[in-house]
Amino acid sequence: MTTVDTSAQVRVRPMTPADWPAVRAIYAEGIATGNATFETTAPEWAAWDAGHTPEHRFVAVDGDAAVLGWVACSPVSDRCVYAGVLELSVYVASAARGRGVGSALLAALVASTEAAGVWTLQTGIFPENTASLALHARHGFRVVGTRERIGRMDGVWRDTVLLERRSAAT
Repeated sequence: MTTVDTSAQVRVRPMTPADWPAVRAIYAEGIATGNATFETTAPEWAAWDAGHTPEHRFVAVDGDAAVLGWVACSPVSDRCVYAGVLELSVYVASAARGRGVGSALLAALVASTEAAGVWTLQTGIFPENTASLALHARHGFRVVGTRERIGRMDGVWRDTVLLERRSAAT
């Protein structure tokens, strides 16, 4: 896949294993907010790599090649009927927010998955994460519903908003 230039300062390219330290640090930063994921620690590369599709992983970098954010997908099921359904995660470094990094990443992911025949992208977002909800809405995601008390975090029940984007190409 070719790179996608979104401005002179932000470029999206495929993620490589060499990006992992920066990706992991951004992931840990998101975990620390308490409103990005149920995860409590960022995994090691081998575990993360095994759970994410290699062809749909991207990083946004600035002019100095510093990683500003990342997006990746995981299969929702091993069953063949769900082969075209992926769950996505997108994270932007706190210092890079408000620069269009998330939009650039989602645009690259949508282009990649549509070209590959993926018919549905889905994600679960905490309702408190209004910036992420707005970002996904701008990229054609719709709210399917709220999964009430779907998981416990630090002993507190949390809801997630389930969103999906159906491909226009399939």
